Amino acid sequence: MNIDIKLHKNDLPDDLKLGNVIAVDGEFMGLNIRRDPLCLIQISTGKSDAHIIQLDRSNYHAPNLVNVLSDKNVTKIFHYARADLAHIKYYLKTETNNILDTKIASKLSRSYSDNHSLKTLIKEFINVDISKQFQNSDFGGDLSSAQLKYCANDVIYLHKIHDELNKILVREKRIDLYTDCLKFLKTRVELDLALFKDDIWSH
Repeated sequence: MNIDIKLHKNDLPDDLKLGNVIAVDGEFMGLNIRRDPLCLIQISTGKSDAHIIQLDRSNYHAPNLVNVLSDKNVTKIFHYARADLAHIKYYLKTETNNILDTKIASKLSRSYSDNHSLKTLIKEFINVDISKQFQNSDFGGDLSSAQLKYCANDVIYLHKIHDELNKILVREKRIDLYTDCLKFLKTRVELDLALFKDDIWSH
């Protein structure tokens, strides 16, 4: 597959039209929200394209990106949105609205498997075996072409994967449960930001 990858410095271009359903992912310096800054946001329209925004970490001024993320009329598909939403809220100071999550959908629909990684979902539903070699690389500096391709792979397949998972959720009568889990997602993010990492429902 030929992927149209565009790297944008600081923000999305003013005139860019992304449509009303986009896939979104973020790259950070680690998983500790307060210590490890948000470096990149990548977006795909689902048409073999990837827009990678390298954020200005001195101010995180990205009004066009913030407008897209907060727009309730634009659906955003994530894989494991919890980590991305927490970093986005902490660094970009915005709520991300109208969210779908392929990891939650996979855990609810694919009860026949205990592996819900993006790599696994891409292999099962797209029949493409992607490399995760750069998953733990430094996204804080200049980006190599291999890193850009890795970032693109994290978003270009999410539309198709979510469509396939949604079919299973409907068939197995778990779609309402999925919808309810998505409603709780923002609360889970607030708990993370408040440093409640444990399962508050456990005994």
